[in-house]
Amino acid sequence: MPQVMEFKLPDLGEGLTEAEIVRWLVAVGDVVAIDQPVVEVETAKAMVEVPCPYGGVVTARFGEEGTELPVGAPLITVAVGAASLPQAPAAQAAEAEGSGNVPRPLIGYGEDHSRPARRRRVRPVTAAVSAPVVAAPAAPVAPAAVAGPVPVISPLVRKLAKDGGVDLRALTGSGPEGLILRADVEAALAALRAPEAAPVAVAAPVVAAQGERIPLKGVRGAVAEKLSRSRREIPDATCWVDADATELMAARAAMNAVGGPKISVLALLARICTAALARYPELNSTVDLAAKEIVRLPSVHLGFAAQTERGLVVPVVRDAQHRNPESLSAEFARLTELARSGKLAPADLTGGTFTLNNYGVFGVDGSTPIINHPEAAMLGVGRIIDKPWVHEGQLAVRKVVQLSLTFDHRVCDGGTAGGFLRYVADCVESPAVLLRSL
Repeated sequence: MPQVMEFKLPDLGEGLTEAEIVRWLVAVGDVVAIDQPVVEVETAKAMVEVPCPYGGVVTARFGEEGTELPVGAPLITVAVGAASLPQAPAAQAAEAEGSGNVPRPLIGYGEDHSRPARRRRVRPVTAAVSAPVVAAPAAPVAPAAVAGPVPVISPLVRKLAKDGGVDLRALTGSGPEGLILRADVEAALAALRAPEAAPVAVAAPVVAAQGERIPLKGVRGAVAEKLSRSRREIPDATCWVDADATELMAARAAMNAVGGPKISVLALLARICTAALARYPELNSTVDLAAKEIVRLPSVHLGFAAQTERGLVVPVVRDAQHRNPESLSAEFARLTELARSGKLAPADLTGGTFTLNNYGVFGVDGSTPIINHPEAAMLGVGRIIDKPWVHEGQLAVRKVVQLSLTFDHRVCDGGTAGGFLRYVADCVESPAVLLRSL
């Protein structure tokens, strides 16, 4: 006899406690394979498709599109155990009661070997149903109440019918053995509404007396919380300097002239940053308030600000200190494309140790960046434009950029921050300075 397995919203990444249902990919009554995506959800960090570790028939869905669910809340229930159920190609050998093939970064699937084994909650289907379609578990309906065979109607279908004023006794189910499906109820609702169909006015935004109210959630809510926490916890300070970037731009042009993948300005600045952090490791650290310790980090996981339709996100380049400008350019391009298409995984947005913020793309010269908590510093880069500049004792037109460093004053004093920023500026003005340290 099939068993009904409950699949709960898994832990989708570091610090994420909830997700919003964007789009259901399956309906009640659909047959799903092991590891088949069943719902698309949006967290504060990314949009992800959630695969189900069970193969069988969907018997219930929990939450409408637009609803926020906490981690651990039920998503769907699936009736498993029928011999003829299909499986995804990547999971042919997986057991029907749990998949070991759920891709990263989603965690919380399958067995957790770090804890004692727990019995899964299993509910038997209360009526025999022919495979592969299994209906949702519910109390049997009295034979006299519904015409035809006695179906096991999904609670979701019952609620839909009740809310819409549909008498289930008057319906003939289109499912196996006369089972009444959601589609049957929706068709009945459409028939009821047909005579009174009229153009539907578009709901206006909720506007209070003082103006429009916009929910602070999703990416915007996560950014607000992180920046607020940064301001609450970090005693930050900012220093800045103008630098002559003429030689850096000439070096980039020379690199790209020899052929091969193009090197971006951001990649050159990133390489300069990793060299500077090797000299001033205080700025590649974090503060452990509970232990009252400064933790200097061994690797540079370099975040960079990327503007997308969903808002500002900060993808992270892992182990940036081991990458050359060509490798950095390729990784920046890859992560930027994923960010703009909304396909960044939560793991791509966490674990940064230092952030490079190129706000020059917005046509501004300077800024005082807010540190990306729990990091200790952020380098801001303004636009590179032609300006009058004294070069070798003569007034000339040079390509000038403003660099600003916001740093956590708990990890270092102004001398260290100034030394870091001056080294970055020296490398921008004379790339040969960087070559000495490679």
